[in-house]
Amino acid sequence: MMIIRPIQKHEIEPLYKLAEKTGVGFTSLIPNHDILEKKIESSVKAFKKTDISAPTGESYLFVIEDSETGEIVGTSGLLSAVGLDEPFYSYHLGNIVHSSRELSVHNIMPTLVLNNDYTGFSELCTLFLDEGYRHSKNGQLLSKCRFMFLAQFPERFTEKIFAEMRGVCDENGRSPLWESLGRHFFSIDFKKADEMTSLGGKQFIAELMPNNPVYVSLLSDEAKNVLGKVHKKTAPARRLLEQEGFRFENYVDIFDGGPTIEARVQDIRAVRSSRLSVVNIGQPKNTQEGDFYMVSNSKLTDFRCILIQRTSPPGSSITLTQEEASNLCIDNKDTVRLVELSSRR
Repeated sequence: MMIIRPIQKHEIEPLYKLAEKTGVGFTSLIPNHDILEKKIESSVKAFKKTDISAPTGESYLFVIEDSETGEIVGTSGLLSAVGLDEPFYSYHLGNIVHSSRELSVHNIMPTLVLNNDYTGFSELCTLFLDEGYRHSKNGQLLSKCRFMFLAQFPERFTEKIFAEMRGVCDENGRSPLWESLGRHFFSIDFKKADEMTSLGGKQFIAELMPNNPVYVSLLSDEAKNVLGKVHKKTAPARRLLEQEGFRFENYVDIFDGGPTIEARVQDIRAVRSSRLSVVNIGQPKNTQEGDFYMVSNSKLTDFRCILIQRTSPPGSSITLTQEEASNLCIDNKDTVRLVELSSRR
């Protein structure tokens, strides 16, 4: 069984092994021990804070563990608020109109405008699953488990949440948008710029990027074509979020042009449709048939989430096997939160 839980302080090496597999452009999980140790420390601290009434920049990092082997095979994260300690930049795709009545010219020019519009909002981040486990709905569980946490602890996050999706780059780390735009202002390659932002050095963006609108028409055709597009390995993650209600609102990453998609937390299907149920520990029928449901406990530090299968929808009570209950760290008559893994529409 696959179990979602908070990362533990001693799990730096499993996280490092995952980071080694991410590739260029995955800025939230890079193979750097110092950065990963800080990420783990921040997460452990966030899960232990019990007096939060509003988000103040906490970072929550989840892992997915194979209960049969004890191996950590993926990770996903939540940031309660971005841009509070260091600036958070993106480009907004907009338009400027150039018009001349005398010449009978009316041109609508697409532009990229540097902004900090997402400052203070919550973010979905750091979603990565080992390639050998990209089956059996593991990817959906790893991504959507965060919505169970959002539903259980809404006071820790903002009303709107967003996700930056990895943009287009080739196997050598070449980004068409960077080659057409960023390189002219930074004089470094995409991989180096990516590493600098991963290390927290984002001030150089404000110092070197143009503050005036950038005309999209001046970019190369290759760069234009990747604006708002995702890396091929990120396409499944984008589809999952869009199925839950996330939408592209014309914000893109300033380096690779990847899309930022957003939603109001209460409009996310898994949050809106999740419900509480009382647990009866026993032996339910047909646990290998029927629809899939995410089930999570209501705990903070010991948060757990698993995937179960049932032939009939659980109601105000649900029967779990002893194994399922143990993996959720719950006892008989405890309350759990559950929701269908996928929409029935």
